[in-house]
Amino acid sequence: MASEKKQLLVIGAGASGLPSIRHALLYPNLEVTCFEKSNDIGGLWNYKPHKTELSTVMKSTVINSSKEMTAFSDFPPEDTMANFMHNREMCRYLKNYAKNFNLLKYIKLNHSVISIDRNVDYEESGKWKVRYSDGEGNENEKIFDGVMLCSGHHAIPHIPKFPGQEKFKGRITHSHDYKDQKGYEDKTVVVVGLGNSGGDCAVELSRVAKQVYLVTRRGSWIFNRLFDRGEPVDMVFNSKFQMFLSQTIPPPLVNWNFERILNLRFDHERYGLKPKHPALGAHITINDELPNRIACGTVRVKPGIKSFAENSIEFEDGSVVEDIDEVLLATGFSFHFNLIEKGNLVKVNENRMDAYKYMFPMVTADHNTLAVIGLIQPIGSIMPISEMQARVYLETFAAGKQLPSKEEMLLDVMEKKEQMSKRYVESRRHTIQVDYANYMHELGEMIGCNPDMKSLWMQKPFLAWKVYFGPCVPYIFRLNGPNSWEGAENAIWDVDYRAHRPTNNKIAREKNEESKKQM
Repeated sequence: MASEKKQLLVIGAGASGLPSIRHALLYPNLEVTCFEKSNDIGGLWNYKPHKTELSTVMKSTVINSSKEMTAFSDFPPEDTMANFMHNREMCRYLKNYAKNFNLLKYIKLNHSVISIDRNVDYEESGKWKVRYSDGEGNENEKIFDGVMLCSGHHAIPHIPKFPGQEKFKGRITHSHDYKDQKGYEDKTVVVVGLGNSGGDCAVELSRVAKQVYLVTRRGSWIFNRLFDRGEPVDMVFNSKFQMFLSQTIPPPLVNWNFERILNLRFDHERYGLKPKHPALGAHITINDELPNRIACGTVRVKPGIKSFAENSIEFEDGSVVEDIDEVLLATGFSFHFNLIEKGNLVKVNENRMDAYKYMFPMVTADHNTLAVIGLIQPIGSIMPISEMQARVYLETFAAGKQLPSKEEMLLDVMEKKEQMSKRYVESRRHTIQVDYANYMHELGEMIGCNPDMKSLWMQKPFLAWKVYFGPCVPYIFRLNGPNSWEGAENAIWDVDYRAHRPTNNKIAREKNEESKKQM
């Protein structure tokens, strides 16, 4: 008699939830259900023109990581898709992924989770009792053996308070609620924060506003999406070889080289953006246009805010800007786990929590049947990392892979906190930071899916060269290990073609001609 299947719940059908479902389906001993709060899949990347409590991109948002570095490990993007996809294309990619792997039948739309509690027999079974409302508003309850939280961390705006803010007569909006430039025409706008959202908002508004002031307390190193000869920057600096160099060369020298490269593009000190921290001492800001807007004067850089008045703001350098109409707070987000036992189990303080590999909360380390997927801030793309986290969880939950002891897990958590405090500026933003290539390999080692370089060099040296010196694309983690993919090798060989194709129709014709000759 076949044993009963384990019941697995995936919460959220966005960029973290979809690969979690897809990989769960590879395990015959699992029965997977996904609850999606909204009426469609795609999560953050499904643009919502109306005000919503859900996370959403701006109308003009373009991904900061290239498509090959953003793709899931067994679903290469179409060759005609732009290297840096607009959010419409990104959402289409996610929907194509769901369609290709027949995921939609496992997703229950308009299903909202109300609470997640340890079941009465949790100590023995590790099971969870989940209360939820269905599409008709009825409340239901179901017991699950495992839960994967894939609801993201860009839904709760962090809104700081400034002296005199209550006196201000203009409008104060968080970037979470910013959709497009409509309504900002011919106004004086202050954008607070120089992360990726702040830079994007300042650049977009500078085309229609009377004047944009960009407020930054620390400054930032600005990276371009493209490197030399128009190569996507993440395809240049995310490779196994570059990972080796960064682990071998002293960090001050690595930072010096990055700063040298970035200042060749534009002098950060001259443009009022140079921070005190080194290039890799904070989460990077990616923006292709900001220096040009500053040079044009449509964006003016200001230090931190000292105080508000009715129609003006005084800054920390003593300067005052009068007649301000709009303030846009690009001040980041908070996250919590109030769904889990009303926030009393997995506790968060200023975006800090104790979780092994940023996914297994230490308070549930007795069973590890609950995992948080995608709760990381990578220098690089988040989607392949979410997929890899899902693979790690499923290998432990469904395939019986043993995790370290609770003591070893806690030691790893403490070591990561110490490493982060040494490298990054103290900030609520720098609590879940990871480097794409290093973290992918760290997770890959746990389940044995890192490329077997020794075998590759001996048996397929040209492929080994590509894997080692080429970009660390997600497909390399499907060459071997659990649930390896037979299409991984071809996907790796075609990376350059798919990256060049969107900007050069000629190579498509050449590839077609080669194919015809081989027939």
